[in-house]
Amino acid sequence: MHAAQPADSLLVVILGPTASGKSALAISLAQTFRGEIVSCDSVALYRHFEIGTAKPAGKQRALAPHHLLDIAEPDQPITAGEYARQARAVVRDIAARGKLPIVVGGTGLYLRALLEGLFPGPQRSEELRTRLRERVAERGSVHLHRILARLDPAAAVKIHANDAPKLIRAIEVCMASREPMSELWQQRGRDPLTGFCVLRIGLNPPRKHLYARINQRAQQMFESGLIDETRALLERYSGQKNVTALDSLGYKQAAHFLRGELTREQAVAAAQQGQRNYAKRQMTWFRREPDVAWLEGFGDDAPIAANATELVSTNYDRCGN
Repeated sequence: MHAAQPADSLLVVILGPTASGKSALAISLAQTFRGEIVSCDSVALYRHFEIGTAKPAGKQRALAPHHLLDIAEPDQPITAGEYARQARAVVRDIAARGKLPIVVGGTGLYLRALLEGLFPGPQRSEELRTRLRERVAERGSVHLHRILARLDPAAAVKIHANDAPKLIRAIEVCMASREPMSELWQQRGRDPLTGFCVLRIGLNPPRKHLYARINQRAQQMFESGLIDETRALLERYSGQKNVTALDSLGYKQAAHFLRGELTREQAVAAAQQGQRNYAKRQMTWFRREPDVAWLEGFGDDAPIAANATELVSTNYDRCGN
């Protein structure tokens, strides 16, 4: 007789745009199901970035265990691949202890890396990336798209001509490996997460109400000391080009104010606009995620929390937990 295969553990993923109440819903579910929360935010990973990341406050963190917050110094960049390695270890440890892992956050690439794995391409070349960024500054990202079309026509078809980061990475892969990235993808594929039954819960509040909440939150960040926090970060990491978190929304606009490039009112308005645009991009990304149970409201709405609780209960039975 063959031994029975152990059932997969349930893994809950809460995704959605910024300011949609993901953290509040995660805490609610964690309290109901003895869960632990795993952050999936590419900036909240770093220490000293507090106000602009809307990290859960101390009172919120006391309601449920939180993981992968404040795990690195800002001058020690964490890639999506490194995040996936650490997050997989954390969710497996949580499940092994009989608790429910709940991944929450809005960084789509990091979530994809965790659940599906990333294409195992060659190491980054900062020298080549710098040259390619200079090309973008001088001639625009369309120029890079033409280069990629010569190196790897199949990859060029899939990458938008305005998506400079992806174009840079694709060209880097082609030049480092001396093979088209599309062919390497077919040869090597990805390394998806195994051992888990994944429940994706998506939050999709009405756009009008979401934008109002985004505007309010950005305003509150400035009133709560975002400019002072940004000033301290700029002084601490002056001249260090690898502190990319300083280019994230909120901090970038506060830095423009500190350099005299924007008034305070203009900086707030720019941060609000940037966050609204980011929310659009997030929803475009997350709409491509498979098997998402979309809930049409905010995570801190009682009916939404009740619907999410029912989804988790049902999937506990499905996954054999």
